[in-house]
This record gives sequence, C-alpha cells and structure tokens, in this order.
Amino acid sequence: MEEISIGEFARRSRLSLKALRLYDERGVLVPSRVDQASGYRYYGTAQLEAARLVVMLRQLQLPLAAIRELLACDPADAATRIAEYWRGAEAAHDARRELADYLVNRLRGKRPVMYEVGTREIPERSLLCVKRNVDQQEMWAFGKEFIAILRERPLPKMGGREGAFFCIWWGLVNDDSDAPIEWCKPVPAAQAESLASQYPELSLRTEPAHREAFVALPDDGDEAVHWQLANESLEAWAQEQEKEHEGEPLALTPEDLGMRITYLPSALNTDEPYRDLAVPFAPER
Repeated sequence: MEEISIGEFARRSRLSLKALRLYDERGVLVPSRVDQASGYRYYGTAQLEAARLVVMLRQLQLPLAAIRELLACDPADAATRIAEYWRGAEAAHDARRELADYLVNRLRGKRPVMYEVGTREIPERSLLCVKRNVDQQEMWAFGKEFIAILRERPLPKMGGREGAFFCIWWGLVNDDSDAPIEWCKPVPAAQAESLASQYPELSLRTEPAHREAFVALPDDGDEAVHWQLANESLEAWAQEQEKEHEGEPLALTPEDLGMRITYLPSALNTDEPYRDLAVPFAPER
C-alpha cells in the first residue's frame, strides 16, 4: 500500500490537518504509520475511500463514535445502519417541526392540543422503588440499572398499565439542571413486605389511588420533543377542562404524585402504545 504524508492525505481527502488529528485521537481514521522519531503521520492511499466516507457521514451529522463503528462494518451492514440512522433523523425532524408549529400557534394566541389526551383510574398500589438525584448524563444509566434488577430478579407480573413499571420525574432534568427521579414497580399488596426483604436496594411504599391524564408517546423521533409536546398537550387539556367545569376545574398535581412515564412490557403483546406520559390530577375543591 502506497503511503503519503498527512499533508498530501489532507489535500486529497479535503480534510484539514486538525480534523485528521482529531479522527486519529478518536480512533476513527488512524494513520497507517507514525514515525517514532518525528511523530509524523503517514496514511495509505487505500484510506482515502474511508476518509471520503467520513466526510459524507459527518455531513449527515453522525457522531464520531458511530462513524468509528460504521467503518469497522462490512459495506452491507454499514448501509443498513445508515438507513436506520436516517429514518430516525427524519422522525426526529418531523417531531421538531411539530414543536415549531406548536410554538408558532401559541405565540399567535392559540394553544392547540397536539396529542390526544386520555384519562384513567389508578388504584392504590404497593411499590418497590429506588429514588436518586441525577443529571442528564446519569439519567439513562440509572434507568438501565433499575431494569437490570428486574431482569436479574423478576418481580411478580401484574397486568395492565397499573401493573407496569414506571419512572417518576420529581423535577426537570436537562443539560442545565438535575433533579430527583424515582423508578417504581408495582407489586401485589399481599406479598409486598416479603418481596421488599428480598430487594434491599429498593424501598417499599404505598401510592394512593388517583386519576391520571395521559398521552401516548411515539416510539420514534426526538424523545425530548415528544415529551415537551405531550406536556403542553396535557396543560392545554387541563385548561379546556377548567372551561367546561367552571364549578370544579381540574388541576394537574405533579407536585403531589409526580409526572410519570409508564412502560408497558412488550411481553404482553398488545396493540397499546409502549409508553405514555401521565400526570395525576384532581378536582379543586
């Protein structure tokens, strides 16, 4: 394989020296040889095809970690992954367009209900929970930790949404803020005490019976956008309910029971949405 200098490789690939050094550090495009004495990088001409692929993938806004994985795949697998990524990107774009349309309407004095809102009754439940203050980076790792517990030591199955595990957001978690998050799994009340003794990392508590307003969340696209639109839909729905029930307006009460996302186990094989965003509510007295 013919070797060329980093300068010549940069010229032919149309990548800057800064970019090539970055890609080397991240393991995306590693030189074929580095001179031990001078530290000068040399590339093989056969790497030019990979360099051009990197340029195009960056145009698609793929992160470097994903590009590194793609370059290690065979072409057919890489093509499949790129197609899947782009379908996800298009879904995310569609979700952001929905959010932009909502903001335009809201600034023009309208507040449409973007997603359909339903209501349901949730009975009193015994819950095994774990609660932790997390930031944006820790949030998903915390969820995976809880799910791993349920997989390693499964708890008794309970049917319906009221038996599904869920996550309560007691505050806003984003790039600028951390907050408490609580993962919960309902368990049969008669077995609650004995089950709690088998899970020392989880705490047992009882959640009172309540009503919830909920919105089904799409499975694809930008999750943060879907959550925002769902929350806005719930708020708009509550305002409409207040107009319709002037003597007994509805009040969303996340401060009491927390805004939650409920995850329906896929093993139930139903046509119901996989997850939904719910907020407990009660009539003001």
